[in-house]
Amino acid sequence: MKTVADLIGEGVAGRTVLVRSDLNVPLDDAGNITDDGRIRASVPTIQELSGAGAQVIVAAHLGRPKGGPDPKYSLAPVAARLGELLGAPVRLVQLADGTPSLAAGDVVLLENIRFDPRETSKNDDERAALATELVALTGENGAFVSDGFGVVHRKQASVYDVAQDLPAYAGQLVQAEVGVLSQLAGDPERPYVVVLGGSKVSDKLGVITALLPRVDAVLVGGGMCFTFLKALGHGVGDSLLEADQVETCRRFLESGKIVLPTDVVVADRFAADAETAVVAADAIPDGRLGLDIGPDSVARFAEVLEGAATVFWNGPMGVFEMAPFASGTRGVAEAVTKAGTSVVGGGDSAAAVRALGLDEAAYSHISTGGGASLEYLEGKSLPGLSVLEQ
Repeated sequence: MKTVADLIGEGVAGRTVLVRSDLNVPLDDAGNITDDGRIRASVPTIQELSGAGAQVIVAAHLGRPKGGPDPKYSLAPVAARLGELLGAPVRLVQLADGTPSLAAGDVVLLENIRFDPRETSKNDDERAALATELVALTGENGAFVSDGFGVVHRKQASVYDVAQDLPAYAGQLVQAEVGVLSQLAGDPERPYVVVLGGSKVSDKLGVITALLPRVDAVLVGGGMCFTFLKALGHGVGDSLLEADQVETCRRFLESGKIVLPTDVVVADRFAADAETAVVAADAIPDGRLGLDIGPDSVARFAEVLEGAATVFWNGPMGVFEMAPFASGTRGVAEAVTKAGTSVVGGGDSAAAVRALGLDEAAYSHISTGGGASLEYLEGKSLPGLSVLEQ
């Protein structure tokens, strides 16, 4: 695939470049950004294009607005933060207003592209119509740079269709993500250990199936571990359980590569001020729900991780947003850094690293795309990447 470096080599001064970034950041109730990691990750590509004299139009989304514009999903706070990081104001513009007035080096941000339902439409013609409007913004000799890795697994107008109508290039972030994940999907240095957490086994079926034959161990925590514990015949109290996945977990366990928690933190209810206790993983009392892995489990997982040459981690070990249930995620997150190559698979894992105040530089790579990174490792064709390779 062609890269943004190729585009700059061709010359971009005075040209309008449409950049698809992933700026889908969390906001608090007051509309303040609580984690700007994705915005920071988008800066290098935008800065490189702006510095080379391009007129940059950034397209991005925030949340999942239904059926049209919704003020709570406006990208206004994102435009302000992006401007701070770039050191120059970034105007928020409306697609309906047509081509914005731009000078060389200027950067503008389109309002939430998902305010237009055609962005996520399953109808090819509807998406193509929106793509045509986006392409028109670039005028003659425009170009498209795909830099939103977190959305490359989506067949959407600003990700896939636009890339068929303009010369398309991979941005720095997409290049970096593909470079790291292709190594994991290829022949990574062994021992290769995968850490999986999060709430549901069903969300990870594809990646477990794809990776089990190729890894040395899979450490399982988070809510999904209780379905595995049930597959071993253990009671799980009121913990999250996917009864329809118990048999699948039993088959996964036959590989001998699945490592489960030996103790868990249980609570009488799902609340930060709940009554808690640490119990053996095979002795969860009725009426209690597991919300984190316990200290013995952290030590056991850390021992496996310290001997690993390569680690891929996706999903928290517990409800890290609540202090009583954050220790498991913190302990495992710190242990992951001991591996030779440590890759954090985006989503809640990346959010946990930042929320817990851990050193991002201690990891080899923190992906910006949780779902995209999993689908890449599953070997799926990602529309936003395949179109760049055409």
